[in-house]
Amino acid sequence: MSGTGPGTAAAHERDVEVVDARGLACPVPVIRLAQHARDASPGTVVEVWATDAAAAADVPAWCRMRGQDYLGARSVTADDGNSYAAYRVRVTAPP
Repeated sequence: MSGTGPGTAAAHERDVEVVDARGLACPVPVIRLAQHARDASPGTVVEVWATDAAAAADVPAWCRMRGQDYLGARSVTADDGNSYAAYRVRVTAPP
């Protein structure tokens, strides 16, 4: 990715909000997602950045349980060489 930091392109897309949960262990990434989604407008895309492998199952499960749209994940290598996953969720209604 180019730009000034990890996820720069995603962070600048229209209606994309980033929850940076890198370095946080389960269940904190999903808790942060839930807190953020509670205040987001329907249609907002939230991208959760996480290094915890459990987020790969937790984020889609949270979406199913809360009626949110899981848009998928991608692997990202930050400018410093560290990798993390970016999980995308479209907020459809208050969780």
